[in-house]
Amino acid sequence: MTYTAADDRYTGLPYRRCGRSGLLLPEVSLGLWQNFGDGKPIEDQRAILRRAFDLGVTHFDLANNYGPPYGSAEINFGRIMREDLRPYRDELIISTKAGYDMWPGPYGEWGSRKYLLASLDQSLQRLGLEYVDIFYSHRFDPDTPLEETMGALDTAVRSGKALYVGISSYSAERTMEAADLLRRMGTRLLIHQPSYSMLNRWIEGGLLDVLGREGIGCIAFSPLAQGVLTGKYLDGVPAGSRASLNGSLARDQMTPQMLAHVRALNEIARSRGQTLAQLALSWALRDPRVTSVLIGASSIAQLEENLGAAGHTDFTADQLAAIDRDAVEAGVNLWAASSAQ
Repeated sequence: MTYTAADDRYTGLPYRRCGRSGLLLPEVSLGLWQNFGDGKPIEDQRAILRRAFDLGVTHFDLANNYGPPYGSAEINFGRIMREDLRPYRDELIISTKAGYDMWPGPYGEWGSRKYLLASLDQSLQRLGLEYVDIFYSHRFDPDTPLEETMGALDTAVRSGKALYVGISSYSAERTMEAADLLRRMGTRLLIHQPSYSMLNRWIEGGLLDVLGREGIGCIAFSPLAQGVLTGKYLDGVPAGSRASLNGSLARDQMTPQMLAHVRALNEIARSRGQTLAQLALSWALRDPRVTSVLIGASSIAQLEENLGAAGHTDFTADQLAAIDRDAVEAGVNLWAASSAQ
């Protein structure tokens, strides 16, 4: 059966300009960090990706090591791209990244020129694409000169293998340095991808100011604090949840104090006619310097709920003040070490 995209897919989802560039991104983008590896049936993945595109999501975010296993998210997306989305390639923004461990040995992670460009070639092969729209340095490498890392990104653009480049989890200071280096090479830094949520507000301490001043877009990942802001933890830690498995979110992080804040935020969401997840996404988008928020989705229902946050980014002063009382740091920033350098 041939897939045909919905004719009205761009009518309901707002788009924002990515910094001072010509690129537009939907307010809500779909990330494939979780749920698109080999542990989920390919037909379930296909249904989510089709539905996302039908609802106006044109940006799909990957990385070389998304899975599990590493590389499988790119392989699976590449298959669905080939079988379903290929006619719409020019309507899509597809991004990937390199920076975390991908293969053994000294050239399989961090920010060397050898690793970044080899990884990009491998990603394109897995995806079955000639180019990606955005290629990111996934994290700052303290042991490789920043000139080398940014030079690799510049080469990715000049070679035609990436249209734009970005960075992820860089500090405000390193972001300024990266932007300046790329500017002098003749390639602009398009976008920064930091973690940001009501329970992880580190970018408000200077990074957003840098992005606004430099005209760099911002796409926030983990805006639901790895599921804490989805509502599933309102009554404790349910079996099978990420915290119950002590993976990227540990059970001992779900303290009574944190849960009290989350329940209070849920009451604010109800007063706005939103779910907790929708409130969290709308709140992250309240700042015009945030171009898009990056969500995951394990089902079509979850996808549709989260997309319902788009276009509802207005808050009263009283609502923002109430949120500020409970939108507190909760120790969920797993990427703090990278952005602290």
